[in-house]
Amino acid sequence: MAKVIDEQLPEGLVAYRKTPVFDQDTLPNGLRKTHRTKAGVWAVIHVVEGRLRYRCLEPLSEQILSPGVTGIVRPEEAHEVEPLGAVRFYVEFYSASSQDGSPHVDGIEV
Repeated sequence: MAKVIDEQLPEGLVAYRKTPVFDQDTLPNGLRKTHRTKAGVWAVIHVVEGRLRYRCLEPLSEQILSPGVTGIVRPEEAHEVEPLGAVRFYVEFYSASSQDGSPHVDGIEV
């Protein structure tokens, strides 16, 4: 899985935060709705079990994530996720500089 990250994240980014593992029941409602990361914040969605729909809204695209297939979220990119049945996943946040508070523009706490 690390190879996928190395190929898609810009060089020089450092992981600074990781969510707990969410499932279809514990997934925060804010992540199911349209939300964005802050300027300079990238995210990598890792599915541990099951499948997760990852939808980018600008421009519109959709990807089904599963173990070994990560989703890369670019800074300030409008996106949402949707469990496709039973799923377990977590998100890692990356930045070139230190970050404080929520990694999301709208303050979603994860």
